[in-house]
Amino acid sequence: MEHLTLRKQFQLNFDITFLNHGSFGACPIPVFEDYQHWQKKLEEEPVQFMLHQAPELLKVSREALANYVDCDPIDLVYVPNPTTAMNIVIKSLPLKAGDEILMTDQEYGAINKVWDYYAEKAGAKIVRLKIKLPINSKEETLKQFWSGLSSNTKYVFLSQITSATALIYPAHEICRKAKELGLISIIDGAHVPGHIPLSIHEMQADIYTGTCHKWILSPKGSSFLYATKEMQQIIDPLVISWGYKSPNPSDSLFQDYFGFNGTKDISAYLTTPAALKFLQTFDWETRKESCRTLVKHYYPIVAKLLNSEMLSPLSDDYLGQICSFPINTKEPVALQQLLYKKYKIEIPVTTNGDQHFLRISYQAYNSAQEIEYLMDCLKDIQQTTNYLA
Repeated sequence: MEHLTLRKQFQLNFDITFLNHGSFGACPIPVFEDYQHWQKKLEEEPVQFMLHQAPELLKVSREALANYVDCDPIDLVYVPNPTTAMNIVIKSLPLKAGDEILMTDQEYGAINKVWDYYAEKAGAKIVRLKIKLPINSKEETLKQFWSGLSSNTKYVFLSQITSATALIYPAHEICRKAKELGLISIIDGAHVPGHIPLSIHEMQADIYTGTCHKWILSPKGSSFLYATKEMQQIIDPLVISWGYKSPNPSDSLFQDYFGFNGTKDISAYLTTPAALKFLQTFDWETRKESCRTLVKHYYPIVAKLLNSEMLSPLSDDYLGQICSFPINTKEPVALQQLLYKKYKIEIPVTTNGDQHFLRISYQAYNSAQEIEYLMDCLKDIQQTTNYLA
């Protein structure tokens, strides 16, 4: 079967039903081999590689990525992950006492902590809008989001695809209105690149961060930070290094600051062209469409099995290749461990506030039979344990 042919392109353990691509992704063998190629080049001649070859190699990789996400390559830098990117950005913001940051109640836990840390230091206020679930329409969601707007609002922050609920949020509409209101828009797109269409140029976000190691299929530790040229003026690096007052400055202080921050293996960053080539070779756009179709098919079926509900209509406006189900469990950790240890299913049980969710990621290497197997296991858990009501 075709999915087995694709599965063999990855190093995933065949003994595990892997329904958690969304957490850390999975890297195809050809892309991983490209990764090892760059690591080998680094070790063969570390000095020449780091000091003389790396800048041009990074430029080529950055240009390929910028073309894919539709932005100017000079406005994009590589970072290990979105959490690093958001630390860079939030630490640099001129937050003042009384400033308000508008966001939803469904943001990623680690990024919530970054906002809380720097807001507390500055005396700024985080306004977390409760978004009603299930979502019924974009208009309703936007109305709820902007209900938190005040004269003190300075920044809006949004996960374009949320981690726990796996919902796509209207980032384009929010960024456009933020611009009209003179607010700074900051978008966490960790789950977006390679997953759903992305044009940073069309979105008009002031700040955008996304991963390459999830849905673009690069090795772990490859992500990017985009900032408009206006925002670049206030963004400081977390590490001050050779780019500060560089004796050989480029045309971009943003690139100087983040281009070389000491000894670091940049091999994962250099695999972007190989990852994009893999996606093209295997016609990933068509495969993604098939994945979305299957997610829409099984979403109501699994929801009914779990005595749960769908969190949105069955539409590309809200759903990509991941979906979440609110579940009634008092043992979320035990449930996840049981699914892995007994049934050999790798799947997350996420939490947002006091609500737990079972989240399915469906990648092109998965099959409908794996969803059916998950459903059989969930039925068994309902009948034999008290982990699922």
